[in-house]
Amino acid sequence: MMGSVDIGEKIKQLRLLNSLTQQELADRSELSKGYISQLERNIIMPTIATLQDVLTGLGTNLAEFFSGSYASQIVFKKKDMVTKKDDDMGHSILWMVPDCQKNSMEPIMMTLEPGGESCYDDSHQGEEFGYVLEGSIRLELNDKKYTVAKGQSFYYKADVRHVIRNTSGKKAVLLWVSSPPSF
Repeated sequence: MMGSVDIGEKIKQLRLLNSLTQQELADRSELSKGYISQLERNIIMPTIATLQDVLTGLGTNLAEFFSGSYASQIVFKKKDMVTKKDDDMGHSILWMVPDCQKNSMEPIMMTLEPGGESCYDDSHQGEEFGYVLEGSIRLELNDKKYTVAKGQSFYYKADVRHVIRNTSGKKAVLLWVSSPPSF
């Protein structure tokens, strides 16, 4: 007889391996933090569909989860990617590489509605790069402000307080890469 898999403990181990908080995993899986907490403690058992959502947020899938082999994925398709929309901030984030918390950089695609902004980020270790695909954005590094238009890029050491705003009347889309992962 095969031994049973402790699903909750295995999810917790993968979450910690990916340096994610319960809230971050919940956001990526479109679930609540309380649900993730109960799942990790085996208080509840997920449906297959919910387990797939959680595993996608962890950068793996059912086959890898139950076989214990976590092969490094090279190519990511739309179905592998995770989107989170924040109506209050006026932005949405597409995690293009869902398991990149264990990597040295994290690429996202951010869409900013007119008047939208990223979350404020205090100074931290690392570097950030962005490329504006559509519209224009205002990059604020401490007290300095820079306008970055479609086809232009930015690069800075993240040792300053930083935020990105869309001060135009049109939607802005940018590819944003953080090293180490911080989104």
